[in-house]
Amino acid sequence: MSTRFVTLAFLSLLIIVSDSKAQQAGSAELQRLAQEGEKALAERRYEDAASAYEKVCGLAPNMAEAQARLGLIYFQMGRFEQAVRALRRALQLKPSLPNTDLLLGMALSEVGAYREALSLLEIGYKRSSDPVLKRASGLQLQRAYTGLGQDDKAVEVTLELTRLYPRDPEVLYHAGRIFGNYAYLSTVKLAEVAPDSIWLHLAAGEANESQGRTEAAIQDYRQVLAIHPDRPGVHYRIGRTLLARARQSTEDTASEPEALKEFEQELRIDPSNANAAYEAGEIHRKLAQFDDALKLFSQAVEHYPDFEEALVAKGRTLLSLGQAHEAIVPLRKSISLNAENDVAWFQLAQAYRAMGNTAEQQKALMEFQRLRDLIIRRTESGKVKRSEVTRQTLDPKGLKNDLGKILTMTPDLESYRIRKSQRVGFRYLRSAAFFIVLGSARYPDCDSGCISRAGRCCRSRVY
Repeated sequence: MSTRFVTLAFLSLLIIVSDSKAQQAGSAELQRLAQEGEKALAERRYEDAASAYEKVCGLAPNMAEAQARLGLIYFQMGRFEQAVRALRRALQLKPSLPNTDLLLGMALSEVGAYREALSLLEIGYKRSSDPVLKRASGLQLQRAYTGLGQDDKAVEVTLELTRLYPRDPEVLYHAGRIFGNYAYLSTVKLAEVAPDSIWLHLAAGEANESQGRTEAAIQDYRQVLAIHPDRPGVHYRIGRTLLARARQSTEDTASEPEALKEFEQELRIDPSNANAAYEAGEIHRKLAQFDDALKLFSQAVEHYPDFEEALVAKGRTLLSLGQAHEAIVPLRKSISLNAENDVAWFQLAQAYRAMGNTAEQQKALMEFQRLRDLIIRRTESGKVKRSEVTRQTLDPKGLKNDLGKILTMTPDLESYRIRKSQRVGFRYLRSAAFFIVLGSARYPDCDSGCISRAGRCCRSRVY
């Protein structure tokens, strides 16, 4: 439902031509026409309602309530210029009519008279305590600020509206437009005031990276390093982009080793960059260089104790080194951070299996299977969370073999078996793209450029 229809449902309670008003005008005909107009309006027969109130205003041109009512009907019909004339006439006759000034401001906004509408909308928005009216006036105020080029004020109103109406589709739609417009204008201004700065090259690199233009992104990041060789976070971003390039082609065998060098260089500049340590460790882990991987995962967790993916990676690396008992702690902590991490539950089942703890192994496996079904449904519906770092995944072949071993150890547990009729096989593992989410959130205030998927910087600053 559009803003004006929701608003008028509320305003219609406030601007009513009552029988007493019609009687005061000295005409039974006025009373009859007003009743016809109200009935037509209630039934959403807007043309009939307008016709009735036009006749009322013709018979009683100085009845402020009738003029306001007619302006409201015109507004609801989208005849905004006529609404402006009727509402202005109503306020001339009776300036104290409730909410009529706000409705006039909204009508003026609709016809593009933003400067005249602004003061009416600002006053009406601030004074309103009714959720419906505040929402509608706020959306119109956004429009007026944007139309006048006062983008910072439009953003302020948008932030308040998204706080007040966090699940309102129309509010969220306009928020996306306004935030996107403000980001664009900020970047344009950056290009004007500092065309050769590292900040513009960083912005260009991030934009190219988010669009999958890896070569252009790397070039922009290299230009940053040419200006500021020890800039924290830039080598990490280059490494991250190289990993994205490696995923684009199975024949690319050079990008991942290059990425490792970039992550290592980042750690020489900033040892606290947990994301760089994690990505470097993940490359070592996939190469079965488990001792090196463990050191890097431990470094990541040291600087960012709640780094979920690093905790899972550390746990599975300890498993690979035969240290199942030590693996329990990081795996359990990762689950405490995100109980829906299916990889963590599967690795936990592996750890308990290695320890001979069948009861705990079975619990972990059951939760893994439940989450796997949930992930399949989310994948098919497109509801996939975005990640700043490489997600921990399960190797399809290894998973199949490991599940076979687990089920062989517990043949009496039919509820843990994979039934072919349910097709709960490995559909969601067929595409690595499910686990590797391209693109990332941007946090330009982070010096190291290493925001985790949890929304926190590796230096533990909260944004």
